[in-house]
Amino acid sequence: MITIKSQKEIDYMLVSGKITAVLLNELGKLIRPGITTAELNSFAEDYIIKKNAVPAFKKVPGYNHGICTSINNEVVHGIPSKNRILKSGDIISIDVGVLKDGYYGDAAATFPVGDISSEASLLIDVTKRSLELGIEQAKEGNRLFDISYTIQSYVEKFGFSPVRDFVGHGIGTKMHEPPQIPNLW
Repeated sequence: MITIKSQKEIDYMLVSGKITAVLLNELGKLIRPGITTAELNSFAEDYIIKKNAVPAFKKVPGYNHGICTSINNEVVHGIPSKNRILKSGDIISIDVGVLKDGYYGDAAATFPVGDISSEASLLIDVTKRSLELGIEQAKEGNRLFDISYTIQSYVEKFGFSPVRDFVGHGIGTKMHEPPQIPNLW
């Protein structure tokens, strides 16, 4: 069941979401060949704590990191490590979760590391645009199918395929709330 949020709840979510978005932007500035995913994680955890918030992923049983760092072909949930050193040509997806005042923020972004291939650059551009197009479909009168169809149709035009095993999701007082938004229709 989808929980309809009050304006006060939305305001709390906006605070968590803003911390998440600004942090992703700051992490993007740090990405360079030679940095480890552990260093990115340390920066992220410190940033979140300085905002009087909690690294939300640390609330997941058995997960001891503030972010997920997925390199190249890893789709999601990569684990930060001092042994994972970024090199030119890599792309890295960073997933950030923030819990502040009982409400979650959760977002991911993919960044180039140094000089990347034209195909990797296209992948980043196409996936970012597919997200934007999907968000445009999240409006009154549309169905979840409209979001999924838009994402799938767009990425397939470029020879890519949507990830079938993971979905987008709602957020609020839980990190994962209904509705689930599949990338496929």
